[in-house]
Amino acid sequence: MDSWINRGGIRTKGYGFLIEPCVVATPEHKGRVESGVKFVKRSFVASPRVLRMLGDSNQQLIEWVLGEAGNRVHGTTHQMPLRVFAEEEKTALKPLPAERVEIVVWSTAKLHPDCHVVFDKAYYSAPFRYIGRELDLRATDSCVMLFVQGEVVACHVRAVRRGQWLTNLDHYPPEKVAYLQQTPQWCLDQAQKVGEACYEFMVELLGDRVLDRLRAAQGVLRFRKRYGAKRLEAAARRALAFDRIEFRALKSILDKGLDMVPLEQGEGGQLDLPFVESPRFARDIADLFRPN
Repeated sequence: MDSWINRGGIRTKGYGFLIEPCVVATPEHKGRVESGVKFVKRSFVASPRVLRMLGDSNQQLIEWVLGEAGNRVHGTTHQMPLRVFAEEEKTALKPLPAERVEIVVWSTAKLHPDCHVVFDKAYYSAPFRYIGRELDLRATDSCVMLFVQGEVVACHVRAVRRGQWLTNLDHYPPEKVAYLQQTPQWCLDQAQKVGEACYEFMVELLGDRVLDRLRAAQGVLRFRKRYGAKRLEAAARRALAFDRIEFRALKSILDKGLDMVPLEQGEGGQLDLPFVESPRFARDIADLFRPN
């Protein structure tokens, strides 16, 4: 049987015994254990000895257990611990299992709007239809599984570091998957298929703010479906001519049909975009050059 850990502490049956944790904030439940800790501190740690390395310290501790600690008369049982172990306890021990028992952590986790649950400060995706619900979570050293009413809905390799995201794109709604798959490189490739002007427009649009302008780049390519590649290419050429590398500018050109007007006949050489009022509280640029 697998061992498991829950929020109450460690409960393991894999090795044939059960560890029942004490109730929080009730030190009286610890019994005589605290006295044993105190004995180690006052006898082994406090004795005049030099603990150089971990291996050396462990060796000294083994010698102390097999010598002084194991052959003293215990204050409660009034017997020597090593003698009790040899005569009574050793025969009750069972051999270790042939295979390592897998420790399992069971918990619950809420599926957030980003289609991920949080476990041990890492993020694991689950199907979007369960957003807002509490999912059962089973974690081992190598795997994290999510359940809904006993049915497995997601399975991931265990994260190797905190903050890591483990995502299955199938868990996202279709529109989200489409957005994630339309990477900056995808946008550039699609723009190149439209034409040279569209590609140049896309390169300048993305610039050094790729993530900030990715949604605008995707919007530009959607014009191809609405207006066709030929008109999109002409609109990009016009926007480049007037140095208006903006999604809004391209949209205005297409909406007004200016892409079909020759550049030399463009109403005074303008894009004919809607008038944008100056900010109410903007200072005149001349103020920057006035002497104090």
